[in-house]
Amino acid sequence: MELARKHWLLFLDKRSILSIRFFRSVSEVGGNGILRDSYDYTHLLEKCRGITELRVLHAQIITGGYGNNPYLAAKLMGNYMESGKPSMEDARKVFDHLLERDVFVWNMIIQGYAKSGPFEEVLNSFNEMCNAGITANKYTYTFVLKACGASKDVRNGQVIHGCVVKCGFDSNLFVSNALVAFYGKCQLMGLSRKMFEELPQRDVVSWNSMISSYVDNGYANEALMLLHAMLQDGTCVPDSTTLVSILPACARTSAIREGLWVHSYIVKSSMQLHAALGSGLMLMYANCGRLSTTKKIFYQISDRNIVVWSVMIRCYGMHGHADEALGMFAQLVENGLKPDGVIFLCLLSACSHAGKVAEGRKLFKQMDEYEVKKSDEHYACMVDLFSRSGLIDEAVEFVRTMPVEAGKDVYGALFGACRVHKHIEVAEEVAEKLFLLDSENAGRYITLAKMYEDAQRFEDAAWLRKLLREKKIRKPVGYSAVEVDYVLHTFGVEDESHPFKEQIFDTLEKLELVMEDQWTTIDPVAAVL
Repeated sequence: MELARKHWLLFLDKRSILSIRFFRSVSEVGGNGILRDSYDYTHLLEKCRGITELRVLHAQIITGGYGNNPYLAAKLMGNYMESGKPSMEDARKVFDHLLERDVFVWNMIIQGYAKSGPFEEVLNSFNEMCNAGITANKYTYTFVLKACGASKDVRNGQVIHGCVVKCGFDSNLFVSNALVAFYGKCQLMGLSRKMFEELPQRDVVSWNSMISSYVDNGYANEALMLLHAMLQDGTCVPDSTTLVSILPACARTSAIREGLWVHSYIVKSSMQLHAALGSGLMLMYANCGRLSTTKKIFYQISDRNIVVWSVMIRCYGMHGHADEALGMFAQLVENGLKPDGVIFLCLLSACSHAGKVAEGRKLFKQMDEYEVKKSDEHYACMVDLFSRSGLIDEAVEFVRTMPVEAGKDVYGALFGACRVHKHIEVAEEVAEKLFLLDSENAGRYITLAKMYEDAQRFEDAAWLRKLLREKKIRKPVGYSAVEVDYVLHTFGVEDESHPFKEQIFDTLEKLELVMEDQWTTIDPVAAVL
């Protein structure tokens, strides 16, 4: 028996399917009990990689009489949930087969649903657990809060928050971090910040959760301020997750100082420049106008996956380098990668801004060759491509013959082109659709009103502006930004909130006087000629 066990151990480093076949052949020997304990099954489970091999071993565990072993069941559930394509259905079968379930097993099934969905099953399982008399622990509440955040289920999430307080877990850092993230996911930033401020102590997860919440909800400046506060606090050192979270905020606000700090921190700490971190750096530098640095970082990333390639193509497109973007696409295909919908979206956008109609048409057809599903955004890019090139009739025909119903992005692209090329008849038809699909967007009404004014149709323009007031639809306040000594200053219309407003307005008045003096010394006729 010992000899057989040694032979079995020699096979552990082989592929999982070979191990299973070996186990099957040995276990069928003479009914002498060789290799039929949970220890052997545990080691085989550790070697399983594919879902097929896992199901074969699962069947052997059941026929071997170990289907109700809690430890093996937990291992099986974990393998099913962590396989290439998580199979919650198989994991649930293992769970349901168990006669006795402790809190650890309940947490596993709840965690699986929280990661893979459906999220409603998290709350169902949690309620079943409570009805079965099992007391939830800190991990249980964390998994349930994660699911509530992912589904933006505020009501049930706040019920769980009440349970957390009632059970005394509100002072637990692990659970409190989950509450910060939950409220952030539900876009309740006031409550998320309140939970963060009330933490008796903070670890790096606490800071990351709050920074990520700000970035995800569009509060880039607040995220950057929080990063500065984290560095001043000094109790936690930023990790890779911190940097991945803050880089989109740097890109959005073109905050080159913070972006350079992140890059230098990566270099000084010898941090691996993985795909997520490298992609964030690339976008940050591209948004700050440093395309050459973006290219250097692209080639420094060792694991250049499809996301990294899409970011590089996008960066070329946003800088108007459509030919380079198309060249990257050719390299991507040569490297054996299969382009996805994001890649084609970046390429079509690049072609649209560069007026490359023929190339855009070709790419749109290639999507079928690569079996990439065309979304509303892809159709909108094609409409924008035709419209920017002045092919309004072709754009209208494209929309009319679309195999799916056009959405607000498609009509929005066509509407914008009508404004540029003064096609008021088409604009009126498109506006009717947009007023239904995007009724709260004030820009649609204002654009059409301006077109009416340009066409001397002042009554129609006045009617539209009155409609805006009656519906109480407001256009978001626009602002300009200027960076001085690595600090970004923003200014809105008639904005008097800046601390140096008096000096700013005084300078503007002086500039206006200088411009008037300069204009009086110039011959107006000569200036026009």
